[in-house]
Amino acid sequence: MDLPTLPDAVVGTAAVPVYRLMQGATDITGRFEGRLISLTLTDNRGFEADQLDIELDDADGMLALPEKGATLSLGIGWQDTGVLDKGQFKVDELEHSGPPDRLTIRARSVDLTGGMTTRKERSYRDQTIGAIVGAIASRNGLAAVVASALASLVIDHIDQTGESDANFLTRLARDHDAIATVKQGKLLFIKTGAAQSASGVPLPTVEITRASGDTHSFLVADRENYNGVKAYYQDARRAAKGEVVIDASNTATVVAEPVPGQKKKGKEKAASKVIANPNPDNVKVLRHTYASKGNAERAARAEWQRIQRGAASFSITLARGRPDLFPELPVVVRGWKPQIDGSRWTIAKVTHNMSDQGYTTALELEVKLAEMDDSGAEAT
Repeated sequence: MDLPTLPDAVVGTAAVPVYRLMQGATDITGRFEGRLISLTLTDNRGFEADQLDIELDDADGMLALPEKGATLSLGIGWQDTGVLDKGQFKVDELEHSGPPDRLTIRARSVDLTGGMTTRKERSYRDQTIGAIVGAIASRNGLAAVVASALASLVIDHIDQTGESDANFLTRLARDHDAIATVKQGKLLFIKTGAAQSASGVPLPTVEITRASGDTHSFLVADRENYNGVKAYYQDARRAAKGEVVIDASNTATVVAEPVPGQKKKGKEKAASKVIANPNPDNVKVLRHTYASKGNAERAARAEWQRIQRGAASFSITLARGRPDLFPELPVVVRGWKPQIDGSRWTIAKVTHNMSDQGYTTALELEVKLAEMDDSGAEAT
């Protein structure tokens, strides 16, 4: 008599987490068999390096210390579906502690090492974001990939003074509500929360139900009590200085005046709509003074969008880890409060954790804003 075939969930093969660790072309996973205490991979946005932490049991003292600076390639997943490549990491810290003796290996993404962190002196005038990012990518041996909505925007003037390429790009991205990062040999410059790849292809929407979650936390903030964002500019070529304010109407209010000592070249007109509540105590003022009104407006608009996204946050720990999830993926959630389920979310941070307790994935989500006019056209 033939026995019935039991499903994977019963015999246990479907719920077995697996990982693969390579050093160069050598698979070193077997060296850690029976020794893994925990493996944690943190997948971050932008130039905050992804981090890999591996904690191993060395109670018998037989575990050899790996070389500092070694490059490790990681794959994680499940026995029934296989592993998914999660990139390369350079070992930059080793810790041996005890008793009981244990070895902790810490590594950071290889993509963010080298010349990107070296301070440089550069100046860019009347160049597009595409040209600026392309130049930085070229001198770092990378391929530049810039979102089409950003590539043609012209930067009147911006200096890179005693600043690394990574820091400079982070600042440039912040002024345009974008993300700059290096992934798999490519320098990416893409819109924050746009749910698109750098080439403009929509990213797939992930659905997460309460049944797949282990723990969750939903937080509603008061948008930092700001009702607008103000940015100053001083345009020497047009002999004008002034300020731009972006508010909830997404409209720029411009106040302009001539540069001291220079002839006034006509009065700029403010936008047709003004701040609903012009209380200066409720307006966030950007510290940097921009080289043109257009640059100031884009920076103020970008900061206002960041404030709106910070109005609500949602974190979830998935009981069964998802190696396919990464920052910027759009998410729809089901099974929580209507205010949570009814919001559109974007993944801001992913933390994978594997141990003898299983494999879980913790997600940090932020509100995905509706598309806003970011053309950068100057108010008239």
